[in-house]
Amino acid sequence: MAQAFVAVGSNINPEVNVRAAVRLLAERVQIAAVSTVYRTEPEGPPGQPSFYNCVIEVTTDIPAHEFKFKVLRAIESELGRQRTSDKYAPRPIDLDLILYDDLVLNADGLVLPDPDIRNRPFLAVPLAELAPGLTLPGTNVRIAELATALRTDKMQPVNPVILSAY
Repeated sequence: MAQAFVAVGSNINPEVNVRAAVRLLAERVQIAAVSTVYRTEPEGPPGQPSFYNCVIEVTTDIPAHEFKFKVLRAIESELGRQRTSDKYAPRPIDLDLILYDDLVLNADGLVLPDPDIRNRPFLAVPLAELAPGLTLPGTNVRIAELATALRTDKMQPVNPVILSAY
């Protein structure tokens, strides 16, 4: 079984969609842990609603590529996600495979570990919460070190009740 980490984000009805995404993911793989959910400011053009972001640790025997494209993308579709050319467009749900065991990969639309872990606190901080001793695959850098080096002043924990029912 592989240990994988999935980043979850939503800025369209996020309380409902983040909870629904966690529930649907739990129907397909074993969830080991869910980080704190954070309210964050969106990247890109101003005026968009805030995001809710968290990271989920799962165990799975589904290969990484299949997990991303057949499991995570299917859940996104089920929750109404429609991908467009605007990578900053508001979305009901965004599920990204950010780590999969010690796999280092850049092929077929999948990059692991996700390079954004290094500069996006909404990925690094919840990941460090779940696995502070983990080393970013392909480097000697601990996730906790990455997280503490990033600015977190635009991240606010959301009421923990949001995921109590998953």
